[in-house]
Amino acid sequence: MSGPMPLTEAARTAEPVAAVLRLPGGRGTPAVAAADGADPVDLLAAELADRTGPAVHPYEVAALLESLGMTESRIRREYGHRDLFQLAEDLHRRVPRSHPAPPPAPDPWRPDTLRCALRGLLFALPGLGYLLAPGPLDDRGTLRGLVLAALLSWAWSQALSHRAHLRLATGRPAARRTLALGAPAGAALATGAGAACAPSAEGAAFLAGQSLYLAAAGVLLVLGAERVLACALLPLAAGAAALPLGVLPPWAGPSLCLAAVLLSAAAAVRALLPLRGQERPSGPAPAWHRSLPYGLFGLAAGVLALTAGRREPLAVVVLTLSMGPAEWLLFRFRGLAVSALRASRTPAAFALRAARALALCLGCYLLPVAAGGLLTGSAPAPLTALAAVLFTALLLQAFGTAWPAALGCAAAALTAALPPALGLLAPAPAQLLGCTAAGTVLLALAAARTARSTAHA
Repeated sequence: MSGPMPLTEAARTAEPVAAVLRLPGGRGTPAVAAADGADPVDLLAAELADRTGPAVHPYEVAALLESLGMTESRIRREYGHRDLFQLAEDLHRRVPRSHPAPPPAPDPWRPDTLRCALRGLLFALPGLGYLLAPGPLDDRGTLRGLVLAALLSWAWSQALSHRAHLRLATGRPAARRTLALGAPAGAALATGAGAACAPSAEGAAFLAGQSLYLAAAGVLLVLGAERVLACALLPLAAGAAALPLGVLPPWAGPSLCLAAVLLSAAAAVRALLPLRGQERPSGPAPAWHRSLPYGLFGLAAGVLALTAGRREPLAVVVLTLSMGPAEWLLFRFRGLAVSALRASRTPAAFALRAARALALCLGCYLLPVAAGGLLTGSAPAPLTALAAVLFTALLLQAFGTAWPAALGCAAAALTAALPPALGLLAPAPAQLLGCTAAGTVLLALAAARTARSTAHA
């Protein structure tokens, strides 16, 4: 059928009738003057215009009249029609169609501002431990062990977090089991590798605490326990606040670091305790190779951060704090892209809107990072290029394009680390060159990926 089915013989033979009602200003309830001789059907149409205007078929008008208690005797007596359906047909012809716009759909990607801000702080707060217990950092071997353990922990944590999020699709017990097996293994691997470089027991204990904290923090962040982790880090915040006052005894700094590590580990164990007594998850586990690009990304991001921090430590602080806003902007871009998809009528129009949203979110992220670099005395160009690489890589990961993101970051890390080590380039130009090239490629890939409407389904 190409249109509404006529309900009466008169409607089948009648010529199309233009709408009789005149709406003041084109909207609102029709104003019909009640006067002697006025057509009662016009009066009824004016009275019910708001309810019959959206009707797409006279059947809907008939159902409305029936719900109002309109009887056939009254229809014949007052409106001169044979039955309910004839009156409904007449009303449907007289009232202009007015289909109200649907209410705006909720944004499925609306970011949690408080949570994103808290996560940004949580990424930066552990760095206070190196201020409270700087002793192990004075030893070159221990420092190498800490760097190696940190890189392994970051790579393992990224891969494990991805695998745990895959298991979340089958329920939290499956994710808890994955974390309960993977987190201790990662901490042991990082501790063992780092301890081989640490010449002293003090240094080995410090890097063991670092590895244990990173494993526990990964568990809590995957399970959405950011507030619990923030509470566990309060000893570090309190100690850092007391440092400028010079009131901390020598043993207080290491003790506060130990307290933060133990609280974090206890919170992680507590978060995994519901695992007891639960059945093993059914179904095949995700293939390990699916998490490999995320581990490679974690390793490459760690190398980039450490090479930048070796030259300008405050630049890494700015970069770490920016991870919270970066996460917020990634969610915001997903919401803007969905809105663009709803508003676009052609693929080209959607691609243009998506590119505009990507440029807006990337600009909103990079401008404060560059400003933070200037405020801390860091060179803004290498820092901004590094931030662009990380943001576009995270965006590609969010859209399931993990390998290009990981390989791009790995290429940037190699370019930033190898030429200075070989004496071919200074560290700052090497970082700028590698991150600019990788960021350009990743941005082009992100623009192409997000311009496809199917990527946002």
